[in-house]
Amino acid sequence: MKLAILAVGHRQPDWVNAGCGEYLKRMPRELSASVTEIKPEPRGSKTREQLLAAEKARLRDALPGSCRLVVLDEKGDDLTTLQLARRLEVWMQDGRDVALLIGGADGLDEEFKQLASDKLRLSSLTLPHGMARLVLCEQLYRAVSVLKNHPYHREG
Repeated sequence: MKLAILAVGHRQPDWVNAGCGEYLKRMPRELSASVTEIKPEPRGSKTREQLLAAEKARLRDALPGSCRLVVLDEKGDDLTTLQLARRLEVWMQDGRDVALLIGGADGLDEEFKQLASDKLRLSSLTLPHGMARLVLCEQLYRAVSVLKNHPYHREG
């Protein structure tokens, strides 16, 4: 199974790319993960709906075939790390690749939210897009470490 993080946004600072790269390379071979940057639609005089529609088309083109769709959304499930590990275990049992979508400045098109198998919330805080990518990469690695009984995660 593969995890594909599709993130709408501009090029991120080197520290974000380095941090994401570090956690992605730690993922086990049987659960590889990647981050793909999706170009945001130039704002200009476009409406929010026009921006989201253009980004939706780009995201749809980048989706792996027949994947489980997971969206990051402020109204999504607020999981603990252990709950994320159990959710990841369910995804692994399903066997399909998983696409995790991070929307742009205006969020995600409503259709993605309706089609998603899961909606996740990373934090009650508003995170910059680069930080959201990094937190998601780290938490996916942490969830895998829980499932593999690796000492990276310590429950206190």
